[in-house]
Amino acid sequence: MNKDILIYGANGYTAGLIVQLALDEGAKPIVAGRSQEKITPIAARHNLPMRAFALDDPNVVAQNLVGVAVVLNCAGPFSRTAKAMAEGCMKAGVHYLDITGEIEVFEALALMGQKAAAAGVMLMPGSGFDVVPSDCLAAHLKRRMPDATSLTLAIQAIGQPSRGTATTMVENLHRGGAIRRGGKMTPVPAAWAMRDIDFGSGPVATVSIPWGDVATAWVSTRIPDIQVFMSAPAPLRAMAKASRYLGWIMGSNFVQGFLKKQINAGPAGPSAEQRQRGAAHVWGEVKNGAGQTATARLDTMEGYRLTAQTAWDIAKRTANGEAQPGFRTPSMVFGADYILSFAGTQRIDL
Repeated sequence: MNKDILIYGANGYTAGLIVQLALDEGAKPIVAGRSQEKITPIAARHNLPMRAFALDDPNVVAQNLVGVAVVLNCAGPFSRTAKAMAEGCMKAGVHYLDITGEIEVFEALALMGQKAAAAGVMLMPGSGFDVVPSDCLAAHLKRRMPDATSLTLAIQAIGQPSRGTATTMVENLHRGGAIRRGGKMTPVPAAWAMRDIDFGSGPVATVSIPWGDVATAWVSTRIPDIQVFMSAPAPLRAMAKASRYLGWIMGSNFVQGFLKKQINAGPAGPSAEQRQRGAAHVWGEVKNGAGQTATARLDTMEGYRLTAQTAWDIAKRTANGEAQPGFRTPSMVFGADYILSFAGTQRIDL
């Protein structure tokens, strides 16, 4: 069952959750990664097929994808792995998924969309918490207001990040923000806007962030103006503002090395109890040229639990023939209501 799904970066925190979910269903995905030393114990422990290969050469990647229907790339930061793996997938005729939230990854793979379509391959980055729930909410709001000209999304994730997520955040500390303006990706200063948003329990302070939906919601909805906010405590908001002026320090080898050392000294990610106890909320609003608005909120399970479930479900659906060649977002293939098929998720039109 599902032997044609290959999970790359299988030794990572989130990949481990996905592998366990697959095993619980009786599936036998192929576990893979760059290091044979790290992948072999996982394969042996669970009696799974394995492959070990680097991503330096797309031809070598393609050779290692023989017999595979879909790759689920879980090896972040994806700015280092996504494009190379996607190139290999297109050479091999294999569909590509990942769990990124990095704007530059979405933008880079979107540019490969025509080539992927010609190869009969689907490229769907962001098949986890980034960006399945927010993408589905954006598509739902577009459905409610077809003439919308602006979209604002906001996310409140209750729980701690994994090492991989934290590492990606650290690597982007000095890079500023991004919004979509007039259909164009537009750089803005870090924390360029702040807004109080009610996720269901009263107003919460949020700060603008360069979330993946600035890229993907444009593809899904064609709404020209898009911005995304994230709930954040006061110290984090202050640090984000300070990065406008201290970005060169935050991007230095010394600071990057120090912060990553702290991350690696901590837990790999939330414990099972924390994942069970956590939750996530997504809020969205669209406006049209007449100034009319439509607002909705989406409540889901904790982000890493949701990522494991959506990524594995999308991988299965893709392997079973539901893929659409070219660059695709989750809502484009599975619909705006797809997120509602997962337990504990509810959508409220406000």
